[in-house]
Formats: sequence, structure tokens, C-alpha cells
Amino acid sequence: MTPCAIEVKPLEDYKLLVTFENGEKKVYDVKPLIRGDWFGKLKDMNVFNTVHIGGISVEWEEGQDVCPDDLYYNSVLTE
Repeated sequence: MTPCAIEVKPLEDYKLLVTFENGEKKVYDVKPLIRGDWFGKLKDMNVFNTVHIGGISVEWEEGQDVCPDDLYYNSVLTE
């Protein structure tokens, strides 16, 4: 089963530092998602910085979210 995100911090260059329930800290690059009307709103750093834990993954104030599997498996371990 994919570990749940338990903490998220927005970083520069549209990246997220995500802590998972298994203790791993990973960096996820959101840039590839930032296109179109829906995810394109995240280009505004004020919107991007509203990221928070939503259930088992991360989401933004306006409802954009990242699939938990994508968040975990397509992020890079930091430690």
C-alpha cells in the first residue's frame, strides 16, 4: 500500500517537500502538472502556497490534488 502523506511544505520552483507516514521525506515536482485551466491556477505562487494535507495526499485550497501513488512514486527521496 502507498504510504500516506502526513506533512507538506511548498518549496521554490513549484516543488513540494512531503513527509510520508513511513518517515520518508521526498521532493515532488509539480511543474509538469501546471497547465490548462484547472492546474494552471497553481502557477500563481499565492495559490501554490495554499497546499495542505487532504486525506491521504496533498491538495490546494481551490481543490486541485495529486494522486497518492503519483505523489509517492514520482518524488525523489531527500534523506
